[in-house]
Amino acid sequence: MQHAGLGAREFWDSCRAGAMALQRCSACRRFRYPPRSVCPFCLSVDARWMPVRGTGTVYVALVVYPRSRDPQHATSSLVIVELDEGVRMWSNVVGCDPEAVAIGDRVRLIYDDAGVPRFTLAE
Repeated sequence: MQHAGLGAREFWDSCRAGAMALQRCSACRRFRYPPRSVCPFCLSVDARWMPVRGTGTVYVALVVYPRSRDPQHATSSLVIVELDEGVRMWSNVVGCDPEAVAIGDRVRLIYDDAGVPRFTLAE
């Protein structure tokens, strides 16, 4: 077992490598996000970094409209995705019309060029 620490570096390193990992409590076995030094469920300080499947369900879906009417600025979707591991995270769904994204849609994890996690609609 290892002390997890805050873990922001480990999280971003895993995303840049194209394989998101999250802290999983060694005591209660629950995943947690964002990274933190203490489990919010059982207060254990022991955790391991474990890869996630990268699939989930849209829990909240918002469409963001630009203030500018410049055609270079497209609308985007802002979502909370509940990963299959049980954690929820803010992100975007890319590669589709933002208005097509709905609560309950299945999504899969992808990464932009900087390693930032985004989602796309699952096929």
